[in-house]
Amino acid sequence: MDRIWDKETRRFVDYWFSREVQLALTSLVIEINKIHDENLRNFFSVIFSSIIITKSGGVSLALDLAHTRPHRVARAIDWNGYLLEMDHSKKSEIRKSYKKIRSPFDEFEKKCAHILKVMSENGLNSDQLSMENLSDWGRIQPDISICDARSLLLDNESVDIIITSPPYASHAIDYMRAHKFSLVWLGYAVRELSEKRKTYIGGDSLEEYNLESLPAYTSSVIARLARTDLRKSKVLHRCYSEMKSVLGEMFRVLKKGRVAIVVVGGSKMREQNVEIDVCLSEIGESLGFSVPRIGVRRLDRNRRMMPAGNQIDTKSQIQRRMHEEFVIGFYKPLIG
Repeated sequence: MDRIWDKETRRFVDYWFSREVQLALTSLVIEINKIHDENLRNFFSVIFSSIIITKSGGVSLALDLAHTRPHRVARAIDWNGYLLEMDHSKKSEIRKSYKKIRSPFDEFEKKCAHILKVMSENGLNSDQLSMENLSDWGRIQPDISICDARSLLLDNESVDIIITSPPYASHAIDYMRAHKFSLVWLGYAVRELSEKRKTYIGGDSLEEYNLESLPAYTSSVIARLARTDLRKSKVLHRCYSEMKSVLGEMFRVLKKGRVAIVVVGGSKMREQNVEIDVCLSEIGESLGFSVPRIGVRRLDRNRRMMPAGNQIDTKSQIQRRMHEEFVIGFYKPLIG
């Protein structure tokens, strides 16, 4: 693996993965890459990723990995019971945390067995559990396309329903921060992923982005934030500008009389509620949607991806921000 990683990516891997885990993951990647069938290769690549990106950090030396800021453990023991030698040179490593690293081979095998069991329970019999038939499984074959949500590869009025959950503004939940833990094993460099992060909708980069004109109340929310933090207000303006383009595409591709369901979480910037549910609704209405209502769903403190814990912590950004989420129904009228 040294030959395919640049120095920056090599440092990242060495910091977050023990040498034993690196050897195991390298072995798995080599075998997965030998699979000629693209569907099967993707199937096993997803399973591979899932043993790294988990709620507790998977086989890496990270805690708090999924969807939030990872912290490297202070002590780790491998699957054979050996204490791993840790480099504690970074000042940020102040947590006296502990983790037992499981065998990547065992975790990969368990994940495969679980997925195949689920597939079997949903219509794939034992005779079909072969490498040749696995990629053809499914009663309904999805059509998966990769494109920019602001420029969908779909015809006008061709979609019956849209269900989506856009990202938070200003990387409040930084997905790339976690995703790169598996992506570096799938051929991506850390620097390349950092550049990709800048292009994400809701990102905090202001380079080469055009800020759209927005409806009155949304503009007032941005102006209010500008009195506290001008740059953050521009980041919010970028987010709502991009979501205006996304909602415009939704309106274009939806059939008349159909709906787009958009789930968003409450978000604060510089301690100010940016009223994302109200602003997105206003933007959608300016594009031609009607919004019959906004549903509110209270979030259980400890059953979500980032649990808040049993103790109330008024300084915690997670606890203050993630108490509820909003379900916005955008209806495209039959006439108009």
